[in-house]
Amino acid sequence: MEDCIFCKIINGDFGTEFVYENEDAVVFKDINPKADTHLLVVPRIHVESLNELNDEALLGRLMMTVKEAAKKAGLKSYRTVINTGKEAGQEVFHIHIHILSGDIRL
Repeated sequence: MEDCIFCKIINGDFGTEFVYENEDAVVFKDINPKADTHLLVVPRIHVESLNELNDEALLGRLMMTVKEAAKKAGLKSYRTVINTGKEAGQEVFHIHIHILSGDIRL
C-alpha cells in the first residue's frame, strides 16, 4: 500500500532500526511507547487488520516472531495486544502485534 506508514517502514523509507526481523515480519520500537519496552511486530505483507487475515500459518509465524523478539530483547514476561478496528484503538491499518513489558501505561 502506497500510503501505509508500516509498508514504508518495511521498505526502508525512514531508516527505522529493526530490533528483530525474519522473512515474515519486522520488529521495531513504537514511537509512542505505552510501556518501558514497547515493540511492534509487523508482517512484511500488507493486511489491514486481524479481520482480513486469512492465513492461519502466517498468524502462527507472527506469534513465534513475538516470542523470538521478546527473547532477543531480554523480556521474561510481556503482554501482547492486537487492536482490530478504529473503535478498538487501531491507528495504523496494517495488522501489527504490540509487545509491552515493564511499567505499562495504557
